[in-house]
Amino acid sequence: MPFEHILVPIDGSETSYAAVDKAVEIAKAFNSKVTVVQVLALDPYIAAEYISAAQTNDLIERARTSILKTLDEAKAKFSASGIEVDTQLLEGQVIHSEILAAAKDLNADLIVIGSHGRTGFKKLFLGSVAQSILGQADIPVMVIRK
Repeated sequence: MPFEHILVPIDGSETSYAAVDKAVEIAKAFNSKVTVVQVLALDPYIAAEYISAAQTNDLIERARTSILKTLDEAKAKFSASGIEVDTQLLEGQVIHSEILAAAKDLNADLIVIGSHGRTGFKKLFLGSVAQSILGQADIPVMVIRK
């Protein structure tokens, strides 16, 4: 099954960069288009003015700057391998929902995502974006653990 468009959600961690490395391999093999995304999670208490009236604050701008840097780093890894890549900074309150919406909007046919492999109480309290995507995606998902 050839993959025409791969979506690679990242968060700047080593695990997400492992997913980038795997996506590079797959994209080379199938000559796939790649889109790398990262979500700016908007806490409604911290970002209320931003969400309702588009008034930014220093915290949001620092997060945006950091995310854009992370996206540029991922883009460089693909470019170094001769793979054309698009990047998108997504915004929302529920990270996995934004990733799934992006996959649908972009007509992606594969999601390659890193997982920190949390279990037990850590998973219960911290959640798992990868687990949520696995449970809700209607396209193949490849989970990479570092």
